Amino acid sequence: MESFQSLAAKLRYKHLLMLSTLGKRRNLHQTAAVMHMSQPAATRMLSEIERVFNCQLFERTSQGMQPTGPGEMLVDFAENALARLDRCAEEMHRYQLGGRGQLTVGAIMGAAPDLVAQSIIEMKRQRPLLQIRLMGETSDQLVELLGQGKVDIAIARYATSIQHNHFDFEPLGNENMVTVVRRDHPLVQTRLPPLKELLETWPWILQPITTPARQALEKEFEMEGLVSPRDIIECGSIFAALQLVQKSDALLVMAETVLNDYLSAGLIDKLPMTLGRTLAPFGLLTRKEAYHGEPVTGFCDILRKNATQWRE
Repeated sequence: MESFQSLAAKLRYKHLLMLSTLGKRRNLHQTAAVMHMSQPAATRMLSEIERVFNCQLFERTSQGMQPTGPGEMLVDFAENALARLDRCAEEMHRYQLGGRGQLTVGAIMGAAPDLVAQSIIEMKRQRPLLQIRLMGETSDQLVELLGQGKVDIAIARYATSIQHNHFDFEPLGNENMVTVVRRDHPLVQTRLPPLKELLETWPWILQPITTPARQALEKEFEMEGLVSPRDIIECGSIFAALQLVQKSDALLVMAETVLNDYLSAGLIDKLPMTLGRTLAPFGLLTRKEAYHGEPVTGFCDILRKNATQWRE
């Protein structure tokens, strides 16, 4: 029996585009229109792909064309392959224009203000023609982008316990989580009540439940025998969370490195409480068995050096 790799090697670019588009649209007519081909031609192409793999990849349902189990695997393969092709084409174009390649870095915002920013500045000094793209997201979003090949490396945490099967992880450091409120908040003027009362009587701004930071917070509530806050705004945007906390009575839990400028400017105040103690270290995440040449290896070396200094 042929291996998946040898079968996948028979797929042409249009096959990959068909799988990716049909996986998103779930409609063969719309897929044909996007690919500028007739629906009969699209049907023939899908049949051709199914013959290569000797199985049905999509089935017609009342909700449209739904991928089968093998179909889902091939759609995921096609999306990753197309993302890498797009990145390669963009990098080749930059070389033709006289550039020196591209590096896309994903980072949780707690690491970005100090460690990542310093490392990017140092990298640009060494390679001024290198295009660097920084994407600041939560760990769960970054792991997904890394798996799709949309970022070269991620500075984040595992979002689930089984992701070690797909990614290598190298610890770099940790975030100090603090709880803040707006300037002149009533809680700043009085003795802080017990955590149980804070959870029951005040609104909270928290990261989405899928993020490691939120899960660590929920774990601490559980260890203390407490329930989650009743009044919650879930917010995955750092900027939006900072706007919300300044304009409301809500409590916000976030990495201190992200909040330092706002604390120094007196826009928010830190409460004398400790949360986020069970948060695991963040680190350098890369895809297993992926080849990393320059500039990825060079940037990783800079990150390691700066992380060592950052911890000292």
